[in-house]
Amino acid sequence: MNTDPVTGRPLPSTAIQRVLYVVSKVHVYQIPPLTSTKGYQASSWTADNNRRQIFTARLRIIETSIPTPDNDSETVTAALLLEDPSSGQLFAAAPYTSPNVVEQALDSSRFFAVTVVGEGRKAILGMGFEERSDAFDFSVALQDLRRTLGMEVPGGGPARKAGDQKKDEVEIKRDFSLKEGETITVNLGGRARRSKPEETQSTKQSDHDALFSIKPPPGPGGNTASAMPFLPPPPSARSVKEERRRSRQTFEQKPQDFGFDDGEFGEFQ
Repeated sequence: MNTDPVTGRPLPSTAIQRVLYVVSKVHVYQIPPLTSTKGYQASSWTADNNRRQIFTARLRIIETSIPTPDNDSETVTAALLLEDPSSGQLFAAAPYTSPNVVEQALDSSRFFAVTVVGEGRKAILGMGFEERSDAFDFSVALQDLRRTLGMEVPGGGPARKAGDQKKDEVEIKRDFSLKEGETITVNLGGRARRSKPEETQSTKQSDHDALFSIKPPPGPGGNTASAMPFLPPPPSARSVKEERRRSRQTFEQKPQDFGFDDGEFGEFQ
């Protein structure tokens, strides 16, 4: 039967436990209280020939999953266990309930400050890895664990709160579009500004008046009143035929035009 890694109490038969990370040797330090809000300095832990080192432990990260009675969901918890490397007896446990449970030292990537609990008490212990690669794998395991527990999104940032999503929805719903009749006016040498609808209408009216106030070009002699008049409409077909008939009568030649006399004493009488 599985037991709770922190309290040692039995877990339901449906509980599933798995080891996310294990390293056989880490050094545990009793560190002084934090005196700066910036973080922890590991150089003070190892000063005076590691005088503050109190234990060498095996480190394991255990994940526990307990399904709900209806099997629709599950409760997932995790804890860091510092154990005796020979007997496996628990030395200290750190339930991983927030990213602040483990804080990396400011001056080294191999040292961390871990918040452990036991018998209702809480303490902060220093923890150091002998190999830099082990410390790197430990950081990667914690990052994956934060994603599993919903403490961090896949992009690497902290998990978003429910209120943040509502805030984004409010921001999206804000309407920054131009109102009807509103335009953006850009003044050279100045900043762009939004003109009000009434200003736009007045501007359009002044432009309209200026456009239609242009005078026509002057006629001959500079007099605008003596502009070219409209052309008369074309003549009708009847008038054209009448004009042609008159032209034939006018230019039709008579015998007299050729030297003949068809009068009373004419040659052909």
